[in-house]
Amino acid sequence: MQRRKTHPTRVELTELGFGASVIGNHYRVTPASDAAAAVDAAWDAGIRYFDTAPHYGLGLSEQRLGAALRDRPREAYVVSSKVGRLLVPNERPRGVDGEGFVVRDDLRRRWDFSRDGVLRSVADTLERTGLDRLDVVYLHDPDDHWRQAVDEAMPTLADLRDQGVVGAVGAGMNQSAMLARFLRETAADVVMLAGRYSLLDQSALDDVLPAALEHGKSVVAVGVFNSGLLSRDRPAEGMKYDYQDAPPELVARALAIADVCEGHGVSLPAAAIAFPFTHPSIINVTLGMRNADQVARNVELHRRRVPESLWEDLRARGLIRSDVCETSARGGVRGVSDGQGHRTDP
Repeated sequence: MQRRKTHPTRVELTELGFGASVIGNHYRVTPASDAAAAVDAAWDAGIRYFDTAPHYGLGLSEQRLGAALRDRPREAYVVSSKVGRLLVPNERPRGVDGEGFVVRDDLRRRWDFSRDGVLRSVADTLERTGLDRLDVVYLHDPDDHWRQAVDEAMPTLADLRDQGVVGAVGAGMNQSAMLARFLRETAADVVMLAGRYSLLDQSALDDVLPAALEHGKSVVAVGVFNSGLLSRDRPAEGMKYDYQDAPPELVARALAIADVCEGHGVSLPAAAIAFPFTHPSIINVTLGMRNADQVARNVELHRRRVPESLWEDLRARGLIRSDVCETSARGGVRGVSDGQGHRTDP
């Protein structure tokens, strides 16, 4: 599987990444055997970028991912995790975590973007995963903690990067405006952008994507199915969009996009995976994968040919913004189209 460099660092990510939130029992229980099989299937398919976080299952995701990778050659893969939510003993457990993960709540999350909090979080993650190092570390959802994130957390991560402890640093969020500020105003190398550059939402074209181009930095795209609405060939009412029930007008728009995709011989989820690569700053799409079957489906969708004419048709019909692909068309970017909606480095 092709790799992309995380500019301006030397860290390289495979074009498709394994998102390990779901093997932390996100929304429902994932058997340990399914989690291990999912990582094995991803490895066999050529995926070498794996993303996790303490938040995911109160450490369960990190534990399972570390165990599944432990016997792999360490130089062959890249792991990212996150800081900002420290896991501490829960003095008032109720039995089950209340933040979307089906796990016991013997631990709880505590926001902490201080220098000490960052260093402790990295050390805790290394202990849970059993890894000797992290390749990429993101600030996790610092929306309400900008000042401390900028004054303490990011400089701490930059120090770890400059010392060679980690390879690249950045931030991951569900919004794009603050991510643009991280790229412009801090030492961040890469940002993880959730759901803001998809077939249904191109708002990142207004801030974070121009910032990445301007400063020669990179973007990892997640949430490309927008919580599920773009995950099936034919969207239906009751499906989720940004973790809520999708409003009827968005379902109708997704169906219209699906119709255009079908006319080009492409399924809606295959187009959703390919779409982020229309921007030259996006180097990777990471997808949550709960079992080996989901891995096989996502890899196969990723490998399907998506013609450039699909984006042209969607633009002409007003179903995506008119400035999608404009940057690539102007040239002066790090890669050129390979005819599949992806980039190949020159």
